[in-house]
Amino acid sequence: MSSDRSHPSATAATPAAKPKADSIRPLRVGVIGLGMGRKHIEGWREHPQAQVAAIADLDEARLAAVGEEFDIAQRFASPKDMLARAALDVVSVCTPNKFHKDLTLAAFAAGCHVLCEKPMAINAVEGRQMLDASRRAGKRLMINFSYRFAAQSQALKAQVEAGVFGDFYFGRSAWHRRRGMPNFGGWFGSKALAGGGPLIDLGVHRLDLALWLMGYPQPEWVMGSTYNAIAGPLAAQSGKDFDVEDLAAGFIRFKNGATLVLEASWAANIAEAELMETRLLGTQAGLLQRNVNEGYGFSADIYLERNGAPFDMHMHAPPTPAKSAMHHFADAILSDRPHDATGEQGLIVMEILDAIYESARTRAPVRVASSFLTS
Repeated sequence: MSSDRSHPSATAATPAAKPKADSIRPLRVGVIGLGMGRKHIEGWREHPQAQVAAIADLDEARLAAVGEEFDIAQRFASPKDMLARAALDVVSVCTPNKFHKDLTLAAFAAGCHVLCEKPMAINAVEGRQMLDASRRAGKRLMINFSYRFAAQSQALKAQVEAGVFGDFYFGRSAWHRRRGMPNFGGWFGSKALAGGGPLIDLGVHRLDLALWLMGYPQPEWVMGSTYNAIAGPLAAQSGKDFDVEDLAAGFIRFKNGATLVLEASWAANIAEAELMETRLLGTQAGLLQRNVNEGYGFSADIYLERNGAPFDMHMHAPPTPAKSAMHHFADAILSDRPHDATGEQGLIVMEILDAIYESARTRAPVRVASSFLTS
């Protein structure tokens, strides 16, 4: 079960020419975990040269239902059986966070590239093991930071790369829910299975989006706080386990002097049922991306000064929808070009999240030491 498509160097000067589509053997993809994995199947199916050849899930009823829905014949109750028998090129890991590391390492050992759901792992120690294994195996590791693959986000990134904003020096990125708690007693509320609460579940998306737009500056130190003012008492009343936070906030200072405030909650006494926004201030302009009508559509605006007067620009959504992370990963593998949302970026996110949790525990600032990013 191997692929001859090797992991390209991130510093390759000249990417290889993309082969003609009819000369490419389709990528054989396996998906592990069919909750979020259904979205991965849909994303892989966007690409004409990617074939979801096998799926795995412990829930036999869900395995059968998803297999029938997408006409996937190879179905496995054991991920290890799938990796041993299905002859795959790429694996999507879409399980509870606790299992990301072991399944990713198993996929590398089986000769596969890996697209792992966010967060990369349960903590940075495991994330580093995954990245090291990727390098040893010569296989790619991509993290599904899906919000950077939205059309509105891609359009904002194009403005960043065009130099519209200058240098970003301050930002705030948040995802709050008024009452959006997962069911008590499930894996989302278990620190052992999830690694944390809304910070590692929701905040991870807003953190990556902000870092990506800022150019992934290297963090220097972090201060953080976590709370369990609403979900904790409700879980206790229900008699169900819930040992993670319901709200977290972090203050991140980067080595280039910029700062970012990060907020995430499953339960907060706010007006909106769902509030997502990322605001970044640059030396030449600022931006605001936020969700519309408390839903999952987004608006984006740019604020600057023009001819001595404040000037606002509203960005309309591009007419062509953005391609999914799965489509991007398939294209990168098939054309032998570097991919986005790398394992290195996934690790820096994990290091920041770990530092926020540690700062909340110790009530003190925490330094972040990473050797992977230098900007």
